[in-house]
Amino acid sequence: MDPVSQPIKHDPYAALKIKEFRLFLTARFCLVISLHMQQVIVGWQVYEITDDPFSLGLIGLCEAIPFLIVALFAGHVADMVNRKKIIILVLISLFICSAGLLYLTLDFIPSSLKNNPAPIYILIFITGIGRGFIGPALFAFMPQIINDRKLYSNAISWNSSMWQTGAILGPSLAGIIYGIGKLSAVYTTVTILILLSFLLFTRIASRPLPLSEIEESVEERLLAGVKFVFNNQLILSAISLDLFAVFFGGAVALLPVFASEILKVGAEGLGFLRAAPGIGAVLMLILLAYFPVRKKAGIKMLWAVGGFGVCIVLFGLSQNLWFSIALLVLSGAFDSISIIVRSTLIHTLTPENMKGRVSSINNIFIGSSNELGAFESGALAKIIGVVPAVVSGGLITLGIAGFTAIKAKKLRELNL
Repeated sequence: MDPVSQPIKHDPYAALKIKEFRLFLTARFCLVISLHMQQVIVGWQVYEITDDPFSLGLIGLCEAIPFLIVALFAGHVADMVNRKKIIILVLISLFICSAGLLYLTLDFIPSSLKNNPAPIYILIFITGIGRGFIGPALFAFMPQIINDRKLYSNAISWNSSMWQTGAILGPSLAGIIYGIGKLSAVYTTVTILILLSFLLFTRIASRPLPLSEIEESVEERLLAGVKFVFNNQLILSAISLDLFAVFFGGAVALLPVFASEILKVGAEGLGFLRAAPGIGAVLMLILLAYFPVRKKAGIKMLWAVGGFGVCIVLFGLSQNLWFSIALLVLSGAFDSISIIVRSTLIHTLTPENMKGRVSSINNIFIGSSNELGAFESGALAKIIGVVPAVVSGGLITLGIAGFTAIKAKKLRELNL
């Protein structure tokens, strides 16, 4: 039984809502698979060209900088412009970028271009702009499809499960396809999946923008989202906790080095390492769909972030492939608890006409922390070495969880 359908069975438009929500999930699923395939193979490609862990950090920086520049304005746009139109336009730009990456792998192009990471960085920069705009639009569009606050937690679990499943399949597929083919085969698959996502989104009906009862200037609208987040201790503490945990616990960015030099498992092994956190996340999200986090949600979130830090420390010290995979699976399981608590808080406490702007603040905190964390990991690995960089990041994450537990009283007492 589809858990999303049960509470709205008496709604005359229930069948349409369920169908469109499934289309939304499938379209996003295709997009997530494609982007994770692209992330894995771009990292491997750039590391093969440069043989420098710092270059992996630069990939994250090239995506984070444009993301941060546009994120706040993108939230304002998502509250002012039809959200489906934003999604469609961004998918077109992502398709062009993936086609560009495919072109750079073709045999007939000059070796000076093929062995130069600069064009790759430029395309990743453009991808970062697209990510900055599509994040708030997707976040705000999903509850418009569901249109029932009672279903938000359940819908978020299914949405997150599909995202994590894509995060599992994407890296694995990238490694397998590259193992039996070549780079161009991976990028061809990425391009086709983005096109499929575009076609699925075109089948979902547009929704009118929620009305705002207050007339505001652009500057006032931008600041309203910032003020809402910073005046809400629960949302701010939950977002901040995730921000610093992901920033300092960013071992994933250095996985090409672990796969190549420490575990010595090649591109195929890299695919499985990248997929491991998603496996743990999906298993935990399925569990949470049937046994939601309600009582002592804040305490459970804090313990989960602490567990994530422990996994990162042990992963940095591991030299065994299966033990490393097991630790990454556990890290994904712990991380998914934090995701569900934070997402449920934001969806529940944020007014409909501010969801785009609040989502953009959330994305600035969380989304960019992945890429900035990748840069931090790459830069620190360049200075003190790969293993010390990962271990120290995990230890800092543990310290952040302890500090937040002491300072954020409302988060400790949170029940959902």
